[in-house]
Amino acid sequence: MYCSEEDLREFGRVITSLGEGHHLSRLQTKEAYGQVILNLQPELQQGAFLAAHLLKGPTTAELCGVWDALYEYDTATISPDFSEACCDIVGTGSDALKTVNVSTPAAFIAAACGVKVAKKGARLVTGVSGATDIMEILGFSLEKPLAAAQEALEQHGICYLPGEIFLKSGWARLIRSMRFTSAFNIIGPLTKPCAKTTSIVIGAYAAPLCEQIVSILQETGMQAVMSPYGMSDRHEPSLGIDEVSVCGPTRMVELHEGKVTTYTLTPADFGVQQHRYSDIASRQDARANAQALLAVLAGQVETPLADLFAVNAACALRVHGVERDLKKATAMAKEAVASGGALDKVRQLVAVQGGEAGTVRLKERLAELA
Repeated sequence: MYCSEEDLREFGRVITSLGEGHHLSRLQTKEAYGQVILNLQPELQQGAFLAAHLLKGPTTAELCGVWDALYEYDTATISPDFSEACCDIVGTGSDALKTVNVSTPAAFIAAACGVKVAKKGARLVTGVSGATDIMEILGFSLEKPLAAAQEALEQHGICYLPGEIFLKSGWARLIRSMRFTSAFNIIGPLTKPCAKTTSIVIGAYAAPLCEQIVSILQETGMQAVMSPYGMSDRHEPSLGIDEVSVCGPTRMVELHEGKVTTYTLTPADFGVQQHRYSDIASRQDARANAQALLAVLAGQVETPLADLFAVNAACALRVHGVERDLKKATAMAKEAVASGGALDKVRQLVAVQGGEAGTVRLKERLAELA
């Protein structure tokens, strides 16, 4: 890496400007984040820039610039050989209340309901376990190339796209070394590694972020979006989860047919009971979280976690146009678990993206449930 004195000073001026509360244009943001992604600035400058930008509060235009930089400089893509559109289910992470991983089991359930799911994810940043941590425990291998993801999607209607692979050169380097939230936590889940993805359910770690997420995705070409911020009746509204909640209300921002609406949902709107946060809270480590969600996918349909996974899968069915009625969509999701269809999707994905070793690992995890 070589940086001239003028390059260093210019980037330093950007950091100072952000610290003083000034905004950047979309293009300025793209150029600045390009320098971070491509590792063209010293790490000290990169960290200061990322922290200053988050503390200022990124504008929607700035976040679009971050998206532009990630897409141009760091995103590898797949383009499956079929005509159907795909859906993604993901969360930003960095939420205040930590739950067992939700988007991962919801993705398998939605796929069992007939949705083609190209799910993104990454390792933990602030919680106990990220999607990649869970997927590896279940048998997924990071050693498999992106071509394996495309194969799984074409053959079985679901694949896992870890940021560690499709954002390998810049984003992954930064996420590995950071233990604080940045604009990358917001934009990483908004990236589009599958060319056929037209709809997404993306949970937000803060309520005001939902509108920004939907605006960015609309601006960058996504056709349908649901962005939930879930709450618990036993906690302050500022303490929430980046998914639909079954322990309190959920604030939802939705893009449907070009129109953005904001509304509140309760567990009753999905036809499920309200539960305690402690029933869905993260377990002590990634292994325990993986076993908890695998138990549901193996057929435990009458539990708080099963309801949590089902209502989030129902949103994927709604946003993708399979079933707009949330109660009916939730019933479909529960049936996909009870019938064994969701677990079949786990086996199918692991067989392709984990190989023989992954299949053996999954069998071991299932045996531990007995």
